[in-house]
Order: sequence, then C-alpha cells, then structure tokens
Amino acid sequence: MPSTSAILNRWKPSADEPWNFQRVWHLHRRAGFGGTWAELQRDLTDGVGASVDRFLAGESHSVGVPAEFGEMADTIGHAAMTSANIDRLKAWWIYRIIFSPDPLTERLTLMWHNHFATSNVKVDDVEMMWRQNLLFRKHASGAFGDLLTSVVKDPAMLVWLDAAANRKEHPNENLARELMELFTLGEGHYTEDDVKNAAKCVTGWTVSRRAFRDHVQHHDVSQKAVLGKTGAFTGDDLLGILLSRPETSQRIAWRLCDTFLGASVATSDVIDQLAAGLRDHELDIRGAVETILRSNLFFFQKNISTRVAAPVDFVVGSVRALELVDKPPSTLLLAESIDRLGQELFSPPNVFGWKGGRRWINARSMIGRGKFAAALLAGELHYSPLPDDAFQLAKRHTGTNDATETAEFLSKLLLGNGKEPSRTDSLKTTREEEVRRFVGRMLASPESQLC
Repeated sequence: MPSTSAILNRWKPSADEPWNFQRVWHLHRRAGFGGTWAELQRDLTDGVGASVDRFLAGESHSVGVPAEFGEMADTIGHAAMTSANIDRLKAWWIYRIIFSPDPLTERLTLMWHNHFATSNVKVDDVEMMWRQNLLFRKHASGAFGDLLTSVVKDPAMLVWLDAAANRKEHPNENLARELMELFTLGEGHYTEDDVKNAAKCVTGWTVSRRAFRDHVQHHDVSQKAVLGKTGAFTGDDLLGILLSRPETSQRIAWRLCDTFLGASVATSDVIDQLAAGLRDHELDIRGAVETILRSNLFFFQKNISTRVAAPVDFVVGSVRALELVDKPPSTLLLAESIDRLGQELFSPPNVFGWKGGRRWINARSMIGRGKFAAALLAGELHYSPLPDDAFQLAKRHTGTNDATETAEFLSKLLLGNGKEPSRTDSLKTTREEEVRRFVGRMLASPESQLC
C-alpha cells in the first residue's frame, strides 16, 4: 500500500498492479453504475488516463445511448412532473441513470439526493421534487457553495424542514440544525446557541407558489452570535460563515469518500488531505472527485469489490452488463424493484438519508435480489415478456459455443474477475435456459452484491 502522503497521488499501473479488466470493471461500477462489455474492453485498451477522462467529460457510456437522449429525458421528465405521479418521476430518473452518456453526473446526483435527503412523503409535490433533482444535477460537480446556496433555498427542502413558516417571532430551528449537522459542519461542531441564532438568520425565507421568497418584513434584524462571529446576519451571511469553516470541507471530503470508496478504506488522514484540497480550490467538487478517481487509493486492491452494492447499483448494473438497452425493461418496473429492495428514490427514510453499506444486505434483501434477478432474466420486467438470452450475448462477444468460456465471460462481465461464485454450480451446457439459470444463480450470489 502507498504511504499516507502518497495515497491520493495519481495511480500508475505496474507489474504488480496492472491496468486489467478487474480495475476497469471497478472504475465503471464505482464512478458509474456498470459498463457493457464493449465499454469495458474499450477502456481496457485505452488505459486508465483516457478512461477516467471519459467519466469526467461525461462520455463514458457509448452503448445504448439514444441519439436524442437529452430531449428524450426532458420530455419524459416533464411528462412525469405534470402527471403528479411520483412513480413516473422515479422511472424518469432510472431512465437517465441507464441511458445517459454521463453516469458520473448521475452518481453525483444520487449522492447529493442522499446528502440533502428530502422525501416526497412529506413534501407531497412531484414538481418540486423534480426541480430539486434538476438542481442536484446542475450543481453536481461544481462549487459546493453554489450547490448549498441553491439547496437551502429550494422549495422542496424548505417544505421538508418546516422552514416555510419561519418568522422572527417564531424562528424554526429545523433548517438551521440540519444545515449545520448534515449539510456542512457535522455533529459536534456547533452549540445549541449556534442553532438558535442560525435559525434567526434564515427567518423570512419561505415558499410561495412553488418558489423561494425572502420576506424581509419577517426577518430578524437583531445581532446574532454564530460560531464565534457576531453581526446582524442574514441567511446568506450564515452560509458564508459555514462555507468558510474547515469542518465543512471535512464533511464534503467524507461524503465523497463514502460514495466512491469501500467501507473503512478512507482513513482520517485521507479525509484531511482531500479536505485541504477542497479548501485550496474553493470547495470545487469536480477537482476532488478527479483526485479520488485517479488516486492510488481508488485502484488499491483492497478497495476493489469491497463495497456493498446499493439497490440502484445492483439493478442498473445488471441491466447494463446484460446490455438490456435495445429493448429495455420497463423503467417503471425497475424503479418498483429498487423500492422493494429498500431504496425508494425521492423518499429517503429520514433527514440522514440511506446509511448504506452492510445495511443494504440481510436475509430478506438477498431473497429480494434473487427474485429480481429471476424476473429480469425471465423478461418479466418488460411489459411484453422478453426472456434474456445471455448465451447469445456471450457468443456475440466471444464467438464461442463452449460452456467453460461462456461461464468465464459471464463471470468477468458480472463480477469483474472471471471467477465463478463459490456457491454457484458450474455451467455444463450452453442451452439458453441453462445459461439463464447460471446467470440467475450468479446474480443472487454473495459475490454479486459487491462492487
């Protein structure tokens, strides 16, 4: 393992740690949601530098991306919004995640949805949830200050945190508390008096006709002491104070490591280094993401296949790996599957979002993932049943009818390493039904739950 001081330096392939298929697969599963065989082979040939460049440029997906993706996504999203049906909005987002040429931005959009967890269960307004999702995507890799400023004035967020009735006579502490504890500083870096005075700073912020309003007549203009500073602070003044604190860069660094690295991979030293880089570059998210994706730490062997795949990762990764993009499953039914596996988009469980990691896996969820795999392969997630033909997929890419080579291809494609899962029986023949059962057993295996 590289020294602590070099852990975030740029990774260079070596004889001991080559740029191989496993690392390409790892990059696609962590920075995006999984690649097709052609995309993985392309990046294996072109090298790590060009591959990371593609993710950062929003050009990593090339298979199954509609020529008019942007217009199509906008049309579907607008139709979902006007329908006022949250299930259709979930389906729209799954469509974006599967078919966008830019999976990294979708990964970051999902990360911010979890960081600024807001639920439609309380907001109860599909249009506001849609607009918040667009906001996350717009600022996904920009300056954190721009994102934070937009989110705390976002109508869905203000409704979610009861800030819509925040007046100087009755300042509401919910927004101020979550702003400090979850969005910027983290627990333990502020006092109750800081929360009370921060709540006074944002008095007057409200929502009218689904738009942010700053009613100055309801703002508390008194002197307020927040985090050691005193003044007649406004809400924007408060944001400036929070953005200048080193704890904010620490929390962003933690969130990025939590998103792109395996459990317990990032030490406090790593987070400190990443946070220092964020402070040096005005909390620029793109730069920090690039640092992680090119780092020794990201490609370190102990960081590979050590992260439990969230339901979105598992479902979308399976769809893209099996190239179910020409005649795709229903994104509405895929979103329902993700719901059943415990990740209901637009409805995280509480202000803390999904905790993720090992919490995604238990006996019930393993059964659920097995059922999803069986339904996907049987074609039951299409409106007209269309069974998957994994044998033809293997044959198209390998040119062989051999069962052993077919099994090796599918293991590399789905697990990244070419090794059959320990509890999965070997593939004996290449009959279509037998290959389909083999893939189903593989997707239901413990190894398939890691990325």
